[in-house]
Amino acid sequence: MKMTRIVPMLPVRSMPASVAFYCLLGFEVEQRNDGWRWAMLRFDACRIMLDESINVAPSLPRASVLYLYPDDIVAYHRMIRANGVQVPDLEESFYGMTEFRFDDPDGNRLWIGQATAPTE
Repeated sequence: MKMTRIVPMLPVRSMPASVAFYCLLGFEVEQRNDGWRWAMLRFDACRIMLDESINVAPSLPRASVLYLYPDDIVAYHRMIRANGVQVPDLEESFYGMTEFRFDDPDGNRLWIGQATAPTE
């Protein structure tokens, strides 16, 4: 037996607003059910679900963290800034990643990173 994939499901206050935000990050709607207040989004092989029905405490911030790995962090950073998302500058971490971090509208933490190219 093997596990074939994992798809995080994030509790959100407003599925339509969260879908709009994640589309600014480059995701597209794969499935959506407004009656359920649920959506499945994709960005290439990556998937996330957004769901209002599991948001048992809408007034509290979320505690989830998603780490996304684009193949060109500079281009991705530039794209989402051009889409109007306020994000910090890129930084190089002590553990060998170029990354930036920010929160979605529901307080879910997003870390975006790519292995830092070795310098010679």
